[in-house]
Amino acid sequence: MAKTHAEYIEALAEPRRADVRALDETVRRAAPQLAPTMEFGMPGYGKYHYRYDSGREGDWALVLFASQKNHLSLYVTAMTADGTRYLAEAYADRLGKVSVGRSCIRFKRLSDVDGAVLAELLAEAAAHPPYPLAAQ
Repeated sequence: MAKTHAEYIEALAEPRRADVRALDETVRRAAPQLAPTMEFGMPGYGKYHYRYDSGREGDWALVLFASQKNHLSLYVTAMTADGTRYLAEAYADRLGKVSVGRSCIRFKRLSDVDGAVLAELLAEAAAHPPYPLAAQ
């Protein structure tokens, strides 16, 4: 399991490596205040503490990405300012050729994503702390 972003990226074959490297750079440019982290072998940025009504709690990354077999996944756990939905859902129709499920944005190639909209989403995510989620 990779211990750093660089290890994670270097372990990938091209052309995926180039896309993931560019995605890493996009997050760092759009949200420079988010410190890099690794969660379960996935590169992430920014950490926050969560606590559910059930008492379950822990720490997690605000933004994570993963190279899956058939696509790239970008997880953005930030919510809209009113706390009603995930930012990924709010930006879904503007992101380009992507599939969005709650906090996960999936795409084949980074070129399928509108870079300006992605940068806007990431900057907004960094500006808004995650809201507590419903009891799990």
